[in-house]
Amino acid sequence: MNAKLIRSIGLATALAGSTFGALAKEQPGQAFITKAIQGNLAEAALGQLAQQKSASDGVRSFGQQLVTDHTAANQRATAVASQMGVTPPTEPDKKQKAMYDKMAKLTGDAFDRQFVKHMVDDHKKDVADYQKAAKRPNNPAAGYASETLPTLQQHLQTAQALAKSGTRSR
Repeated sequence: MNAKLIRSIGLATALAGSTFGALAKEQPGQAFITKAIQGNLAEAALGQLAQQKSASDGVRSFGQQLVTDHTAANQRATAVASQMGVTPPTEPDKKQKAMYDKMAKLTGDAFDRQFVKHMVDDHKKDVADYQKAAKRPNNPAAGYASETLPTLQQHLQTAQALAKSGTRSR
């Protein structure tokens, strides 16, 4: 091939790539809904772990609440993702998996302390993320965020109460 033809093919490829990139631009809320689904999967898994590993009735009860609430929230988030044309993730992200693995090695009071600390920190971040998503205009996930926010705020309050009580067995 001659150099001129190679340059032309290279230019055409570059233009096609930039056009595709513009077409593939994320619509508002895609990253949020993907992250929300991963978070719901992680919270439900940690809730199940809490029911198995905790020394505290309060933590085990909270774990059951997490499983119930985040499983229901995940069904709604998955429906929103489908409406948005987003393929819903089927597992938590790497950081969430690492946390699960870390927590799975603990039992009793050591598990309870780490679990409650993680739930407080994680739900503070989630509440802030959901509040932000709920306010974004033209975000198809805003309704889901608004609808789920009160549950997340309740989870944060429960986790904070468990942290204050020391999560002792009852």
